[in-house]
Amino acid sequence: MNVLTSLIEEDPYQAQKFTTSLSKVYRYVLEQKNKDLVSVDEELQFAKTYVRLLKMRFEDSIVFDIPEQSSNPEAKIVPLSLQLLLENAVKHNVVTSERPLHIKVFEQDGSLVVENNFQEKQVVKKSSGVGLQNIKQRYAILTDKQIAIEKDSANFVVRLPMLTQQVTPIETQQAYIDDKLYKKAKERVEKLKGFYGNLLSYCIVIPFLVVLNVNTTSFPWVIFPILGWGFGVAAHGMEAFGYNPLWGKGWEERRIKKYMEDDNF
Repeated sequence: MNVLTSLIEEDPYQAQKFTTSLSKVYRYVLEQKNKDLVSVDEELQFAKTYVRLLKMRFEDSIVFDIPEQSSNPEAKIVPLSLQLLLENAVKHNVVTSERPLHIKVFEQDGSLVVENNFQEKQVVKKSSGVGLQNIKQRYAILTDKQIAIEKDSANFVVRLPMLTQQVTPIETQQAYIDDKLYKKAKERVEKLKGFYGNLLSYCIVIPFLVVLNVNTTSFPWVIFPILGWGFGVAAHGMEAFGYNPLWGKGWEERRIKKYMEDDNF
């Protein structure tokens, strides 16, 4: 927006071109953001539009080399992944006329490769890696193929696998459901491990306290840890096994299922 503001006064014709490219960027984001995959050709065309915006901002300080189209018209990648990599390259590297940033996009061994010369900004805080992690997670839902990241003192390279088999929404949804079920099962196992550890400690420590009580005093103080800790172990067990003493086992799951099946909810 700052670039656009300055162009309106300095060069109205360039401002018009900038606005047109900006509108195309927003339109593409809105159209593609909820899709699982888009064709590589669509991403390349969008990248060229995005590049035009960057060129107006950085002029000759940034050099792009992007192919016109993919060698395989059926090849697909995760939407907006190419744009994110271009954005990251500009965000985390020095871009000046004295030290221009060179970004090259090309195909290699079934991957779309994004490569740039590495000249990291010293004033920018360390990258959180959220953007790259987002791309990794989106690929993990769709395929076993993984993105590859290579970095040395001279270059930074990211390889995006190009997919040729269309993943149906049902397959994607099933993969998401399986992932949620796995996480839920893992949480239940962790709860059971915690309960069994608590129960084992109870069974080891309480007999020791009983013997200590018998051999030291006639006052049955051991009854307090037996009942107090025992109540805690029982509550821990009910939580681990999903049992509610008032509503029974699986009450929460049954209510959730009922509301999900209720069209008027």
